[in-house]
Amino acid sequence: MSVYKERNHIERFFNRIKHFRRVATRFEKHAANYLAMIKLASIRIWLRVNESMT
Repeated sequence: MSVYKERNHIERFFNRIKHFRRVATRFEKHAANYLAMIKLASIRIWLRVNESMT
């Protein structure tokens, strides 16, 4: 995969994560809680993508 495609995937992923209000506004003040919200948002995005593939 080319560098451009990899960068494009990463940028699109971060744009999807920003749709989650708690992540975009940095609602969580502690780094551990913020990381947990990013992980939950990532899992939700991953599940949504894989659900549509089956």
